[in-house]
Order: sequence, then structure tokens, then C-alpha cells
Amino acid sequence: MTRPKVLISDKMDPNAAKIFEERGCEVDVKPGMTPEELAAVIGEYDGLAIRSATKVTPAILDAATRLKVVGRAGIGVDNVDIPYASGKGVVVMNTPFGNSITTAEHAIALIFAVARQIPEADRRTQAGEWPKNDFMGVELTGKTLGLIGAGNIGSIVASRALGLKMKVVAYDPFLTEERAVEMGVEKADLDTLLAKADFITLHTPLTDQTRNILSRENLAKTRKGVRIVNCARGGLIDEAALKDALDSGHVAGAALDVFETEPAKDSPLFGTPGFVSTPHLGASTTEAQVNVALQVAEQMADYLVNGGVTNALNMPSLSAEEAPKLKPYMGLAEKLGSLVGQLAHGNLTKISIEREGAAAELSGKPIEGAVLAGLMKQYSDTVNMVNAPYLAKERGLDIRSVRHEKEGAYNTLVRVTVATDAGDRSVAGTLFGNENPRLVEIFGIGIEAELAGHMLYIVNEDAPGFIGRIGTLLGEHGINIGTFNLGRRDAGGEAILLLSVDQPIPDTVIKAACALQGVKLVKALAF
Repeated sequence: MTRPKVLISDKMDPNAAKIFEERGCEVDVKPGMTPEELAAVIGEYDGLAIRSATKVTPAILDAATRLKVVGRAGIGVDNVDIPYASGKGVVVMNTPFGNSITTAEHAIALIFAVARQIPEADRRTQAGEWPKNDFMGVELTGKTLGLIGAGNIGSIVASRALGLKMKVVAYDPFLTEERAVEMGVEKADLDTLLAKADFITLHTPLTDQTRNILSRENLAKTRKGVRIVNCARGGLIDEAALKDALDSGHVAGAALDVFETEPAKDSPLFGTPGFVSTPHLGASTTEAQVNVALQVAEQMADYLVNGGVTNALNMPSLSAEEAPKLKPYMGLAEKLGSLVGQLAHGNLTKISIEREGAAAELSGKPIEGAVLAGLMKQYSDTVNMVNAPYLAKERGLDIRSVRHEKEGAYNTLVRVTVATDAGDRSVAGTLFGNENPRLVEIFGIGIEAELAGHMLYIVNEDAPGFIGRIGTLLGEHGINIGTFNLGRRDAGGEAILLLSVDQPIPDTVIKAACALQGVKLVKALAF
């Protein structure tokens, strides 16, 4: 039997090559190749192990005639064209948890740095000054740390902060009361956290929901003298607003390891009193680099030799026999998870995934994974069908999977119900012709719709003239309607409108729609 052949094209811990060899792969280590040099040799390999330097472009993938898997030692895969790789049948893997401790420790280090003004004190001391009276820091003991994001890294930061005798208040839509007790933190909404925290640290990915989560408005809600640390993603903080808050003294100190634009060479924050910066060093420790290298080698070797799939960004955990039958169900399940994730309000505590009729006869795990992937994509930028269940459980989300063998109104049905602070929210869908996903119920209202592209969700009073008003509004703004789907509880009661459009819907149109007579809620959706 021919041994799979792997190329390591970036500088990586030498133990990674040993793992490949021990697990039955041939391996070549050739860091520093130009794109042309890589394209010339990639056709010889089944696997490509990279860090951030190698760019896996369409040109490289076109030349990779036998490539089966690309493994990124680290989280970020901006240097890999994942859609193109998927079209080529190439699995893309990463190692999303290999640098968690390192990043958490860097956040703690920056908390100390802003608490005691260490960088500025060091600079002036080494310049020959002795500015002892210019630096009055604050103790961490007894202070409240506000944790925005209580996942893997956030939970590690919480444990370290508790060890420093800090109090920890955490905001995370997926944090349950039980998980908060287990972590030893107080669960709170965002406004409460902003009002209570002496220090705030962010540990959430950058998504539509988290972009500028510390906006100018939210920074104004913080207590005077707060200190802020971000080792997660650039774009979580309005950097211009943060500078103004530092200049005014409302924010006493801030430390950023990540910036909205990187490399950050001319940030307006540079030179601002109380500001500390590092050049995206969260994962930069010897231990983290070793961990991610070993993990990517183990994952890739397992896939190439045994067919096992771990932390794949574009492939579910499926056997070859199950895949054809499950593929349309997984498409339906992911759309339902995405829909309920975009529409549900408040903290999510439980999720129930029910399968009826033909869906009940299939393996539940891939369908469950697809639902969770759709749901978690609203909050995480590295989620996939493999790691979504882990991410959900890590946040304490209670997951319940139920199969009903008895056929109901539809030959096959998948229902997703989430429990939130505002009550249960449920959506259901089926397959037309055993392959075309369709929404058939949303929050108890029957409605048939295809979930795709850009959509507008409206809850309104069922009254004459509304359809004309919304159609006119969209037409006036040059927005073309693709499909128009209606449902209502009863005549004159609450109604739902779900329509698809040909382009993203601007915020100005959302606000205008909210102002229409009889409208209760307007939400832009994307699939």
C-alpha cells in the first residue's frame, strides 16, 4: 500500500514531521518556497501542512492534482481559499484550541500592564528618569473583571482571574446558570457587565453580532476608570471611540493585541496616554507553536491513513455510505439552525432537535451537528459541523435530540426549538422531492419558504394594505424582491412576512420598515 505523502511548507516544530512518519505518512519539509515553486511540486502530495505564510490559492489548488487535505497549524485560515478547496474536494482543517492557554495568559499579562502602567514606567526609567510619583496603579485583588465571551479562552481567563482574587462577571449568549456556577462567575447581560466591571476583557470572535460590541454608546455605559483589554479580534472595539474615552479619562487604560486593520502601523491610538499595544502576540509562545504543530500533524495523519475527520472547516463527520442520504437533510438542518440563531433573542439555554418520519431513520449526529453549526455561526467564525457540538456544550448549552418514528403532516420533518429568556422559539422544515429544503413553520405560524441568500423577516399586524406598503418601500430603495412568503396565526392577528431580495438590505431600509404602520419587528437575514 502506498503511504500518503505530506508537504510541510512553513516553518513548524520538527516533532510534527515525526508524527507524520510514525503514523504512516511520508513527509517533506520545504519552508520558504515561492508560490511558483510550491505550484511546481504540490501535485506530488496528498497533504499540505501550513501556518500563515503559505497562501493556498486557486492556482495552487489547481496544481494540487492529488491533494486531499490542507492542515493549518493555528486558528486563522484567511490564507486558504476554502470555497475553492471545497470545490476541489480538499478538506481544510485547523487547530482552534491549541493556543487557548497562551492567549488567555497574554490577556492576563495585559491586565497587569494597564493596571500598573508597566510599559510607560519601563520606557521612562530606561530613559534615565526616576518617575516614581507619576505612576499610581491599582490592585487587581477585589476588582471586578467583566468577561465578554465565556468560551474556551474566556473560561481560562476567568479561572486565572479568580486565582488573583478578582470577581468575575461574564456575558455570553450561550452561558447557562449551571455553567456559570461551575466556572465560579456571575452571569450577566451586557449592560450589567459594563456598569459593574473595573476591567473588561474580550474573548469572542468577530461576527455581525459582535462587531463593535464595545461601541461608543457601550463605552459610555462603562464605569469611569475602567480598563479594557482585547486579545481576541480586531473590530470588537470602536477604536476611535476608545481613543476619545482614553483622552477624556473615562477609560483609565486600554491594551490591544489585535486591531481592526493589521499590521496596525498608524493607529490613532498610538501615543495615547494609558494605551498599551502588542503586535498580535496572543498565540506567540513556544508551547503554543508546538501544540498546534503536533495537533495538525495528528489530525491530518488520522484523515489520510484512517479517514478520521477532526476540526474540518468544510466537511462533516460522515462515512461514505451515509453522505448521499444525509447531505440534503444536513443542508436543511443548517439553515434551520441559522434561522433560529438569527431570530432568537436573549440567552440561549437549551436546544431541542426533533426528527420525524424519514428523517428519524437517519443518523442523528450529523443532523444535530449541522443544526449546531448553523446556530453557532452567528457567534463564532471558526465553527463547523465537527466542532459545533463541542463549542455549544462548552458554553453549557443543553442539547436534546429526539426522534419520532411516526410520520406527521409531512413525510419527513426536522424541528429546532431553542429555550431563551424570552421563552421557547421553534422552526421546522422539510424536504421537497427528498432534496430541496423548505421552511414550513416559524414560531408556531405555518409558512412555506426557501431559506437562501438575503432575506427580510417582518412581524406585523394582519391588516389590509401592508403588503403594498412594504413593496412600495423596497421599490423606492431599488431593492428587488425574489420571493414573497406570508403566514398568520389568524385573521387580523399576528402575521409573518418572509421575503428574499437580490442584495443586502441597508440599515436605513430596516429603520424605514420598522416605522411602517402595524410593524412589530424587522430583521435582515442571511443564508
